[in-house]
Amino acid sequence: MAARCPYFAADETTRVIRRGESPAAALRRILAMPGAHQAPCCFDALSARLIERAGFEIGFMSGFCVSATRLGLPDVGLISYGEMVDQGRLLNEAVSIPVLGDGDNGYGNSMGIKRTIKGYINAGFAGIMLEDQVSPKACGHTEGRKVVSREDAVMHIKAAVDARNESGSDLVIVARTDSRQAISFDEALWRVQAFADVGADVLLIDALGSVEEMKAFCAVAPGIPKMINIIEGGKTPILSPVELGKIGYSLIVYSVSLLGVSMRAMKEALGAIKGGHVAPPSIMPSFQDIKDTLAFDRYYKEDKKYQVVEKKYKVDSNGTNGHDSNGTNGHI
Repeated sequence: MAARCPYFAADETTRVIRRGESPAAALRRILAMPGAHQAPCCFDALSARLIERAGFEIGFMSGFCVSATRLGLPDVGLISYGEMVDQGRLLNEAVSIPVLGDGDNGYGNSMGIKRTIKGYINAGFAGIMLEDQVSPKACGHTEGRKVVSREDAVMHIKAAVDARNESGSDLVIVARTDSRQAISFDEALWRVQAFADVGADVLLIDALGSVEEMKAFCAVAPGIPKMINIIEGGKTPILSPVELGKIGYSLIVYSVSLLGVSMRAMKEALGAIKGGHVAPPSIMPSFQDIKDTLAFDRYYKEDKKYQVVEKKYKVDSNGTNGHDSNGTNGHI
């Protein structure tokens, strides 16, 4: 697929997606490197830009966060396919790093999943995460999750792989199972192996409860990258990237970190304003920092290249245009 074209591409020395490289190819190149790669979760163009400016090579658009910021609602299946694709398109236009998109449970049956895959490709995503929950889905690391049958779960991933191949794309497909909480750990291990067998590129068992479970998961389907979903206060032990890399993980997503700190900072600022003050310096960047993040100076610099210098004309005694300031006729 064609390379993504953000409005303001990063400088050649810092951009992650290389010239002529698709977002998916960039993600595959990064995942092929040793270690566990961090992907903070974004929810709009600004948060994605901040992730890029902080030096991260991968972003992850979280359905939890998009539902929260776009709808102000919980991640319980209320956000739609169209809203996620629209948010992803705007987000991907803002950055030059590969972004993995949360595809929830695919928004339908196998045929619906095929449409979802193609929509995420067209929105500029490097990859998509698909889970095996029933509709309406539940949020990860929460109770009450239910999953579709083994057969349906595997067929959904097969449909996603088929749609990717039909599109001539190299979209990275992350196959996630929530069966650890819904059924058992053994069931989860069976499912991720089956997902690998039908062509999934990355595997995830959500909400593992111990380091022992994490190690057992990473031993399944050797050679297929493993992803972990880190949630502060969630069910999975929080380890450092180095520790997770030693266990066998290749990709770490931090699902609610940016959303959580944003909520706290906004509450603190609102409290200060309500009390007759302004947001404290500890949470308020300078106005120049804000402008730098949004690329004001870059816009002004580029805009000057296209400014037209208007000629000034003298008006003769009859009130009509005569000659310009150089004494020549002002008409072309």
